[in-house]
Order: sequence, then structure tokens, then C-alpha cells
Amino acid sequence: MTPFLAYDDKGDADSSALPLVLIHGHPFDRTMWTPQIEAFAPSRRVIAPDLRGYGASPVTPGVTLLSRFAADVEDLLDFLEVHAFVLAGLSMGGQIAMECYDRFGDRVRGLVLADTFPTAETTDGKQARNEMADRLLAEGMRGYADEVLEKMVAPYAADDVKAHVHRMMTSTPPEGAAAALRGRAERPDYRSLLTRVAVPALVVVGEDDEFTPVPEAEAMHAALPHSDLQVVKGAAHMPNLERPEEFNAALGDFLSRIDAADAADAADAADAADAADAG
Repeated sequence: MTPFLAYDDKGDADSSALPLVLIHGHPFDRTMWTPQIEAFAPSRRVIAPDLRGYGASPVTPGVTLLSRFAADVEDLLDFLEVHAFVLAGLSMGGQIAMECYDRFGDRVRGLVLADTFPTAETTDGKQARNEMADRLLAEGMRGYADEVLEKMVAPYAADDVKAHVHRMMTSTPPEGAAAALRGRAERPDYRSLLTRVAVPALVVVGEDDEFTPVPEAEAMHAALPHSDLQVVKGAAHMPNLERPEEFNAALGDFLSRIDAADAADAADAADAADAADAG
């Protein structure tokens, strides 16, 4: 069977470290995770899909709900036979990660929510997203990309980072972006879900993020039972690209703790099995 989504699957599939699954935001593609793939693939399996309607994945015009994105991710992980993993998402990708946790949280060993927020859309927000969808279909992506570039990344971001982000935005099919905007306008409220997340979580936010300001991240951190908060200085909405060393350091520490806990759980299970056999 050929998977629906285009994806990168890098690193050592036989590593004892848990796989890392990376969900990109809107209107980007899997290349936004290049610094993280390069940093972590040497020590673990790293999987980064292009979401439906983005990058090299097929476009389905109309409305793409977050539940559809999550189902696509689940189908891909089933195809790749990845049964337990750490899940990370940024912006819309963070909301998709929350939806994934709601659907198949028993497979998630750690949750990373970067520059995102859990609330449902407001009435005005629904109207704005649908109007933007209409605009993208009528005009294409370039005008929007020009307007929001220095909110996606800080005005002081490196030129190569700005070029990468602008290239991702202008390469996104308008039909895919519009379908996601219409679906995201109908998203549920994930605040109660956060209070039920049973695994360790890491909340990351750029200090100068205008789309999802630091207080949004602080509220998620407060709601999650087992979470750490990392505010990345010198970054806006995409700290993984703007400040990859700082982002990767926080993510690496988190992954190390998850791996250690997972190894301890496996050892306990093996000891219990040995005891049962001896009995």
C-alpha cells in the first residue's frame, strides 16, 4: 500500500530511542523541520509528513478538518509500523497534535506543543479564516506570504530563514491552504483535553510571537499536568527555524527524559515478566 502523505523517514529505525514525529504548521511543509531532522536523526528515527494539501502531498479542495489531518497521520504511522513515539507540532501542527492525542493518545509517550493554542475559534475568527480562504483561492499565496512573513519570523531573523519561510508559503497550493483554513475554523476546544494529558509535555514559544503570544503558552503549561515551558528569546512564531540551537537543546533534553522513562518502564515490564515465569 502506498501512503497518502509524502513524508521524510530519517534515522535509525532500530534505535532504542523513541521515534520523533513532527507535524508542520500552516502554510508550510515538512522542510520547516530540517534543523530538527538533522539534529535528531543520527540518534533516533524522525518522521515528518507533508500534511494533506501541503508540500508534496495530494490536495483535496473544500474543507479539511483537524480530525482528517490527524487520521492521515495515524494512517501513516500505521503504514510505517510506528506504535509508540514522541509527537511534536507547531502552530496548526500543534492543534493537530492535540487532535492526535485525543484520537490515539495511548501511542504517544511525550507531547511537544510549539507556538500554538488550544481554544476553539471565535465567531469573528471563523469569518476571518473563511474570508482568507476565499482570498487565497482568488489571488494565490504570494500577497499573503509577503504580508505575514515578518510575523511568522521576527523582522530581525536571518535572511536565509526568511527566504525559507517565504518559499514554503508561496509553494503551498492555495486549494490546500484554503481547505485547511476552513477546517481550522471549525476546530474543537482542546483546553479540557490538555488537563487529561497523562504523558510528559513540553510547551515552547518564541518570546516575540504575535500569533500565539507567551501568555497562551503559559496557560497551556498551567493546564497540562506534567509539562515544562521553554520561552525562546530572539524568535517569533517559528523558533525551530529562527533559533534552532535553543529549540533543539530544549527538545533534546525533553527527549532524553522521555527515553529514560521509557527504558525504565521496559525494564520494569521485563522484570515483572521474569517474575511471573519464575512463579
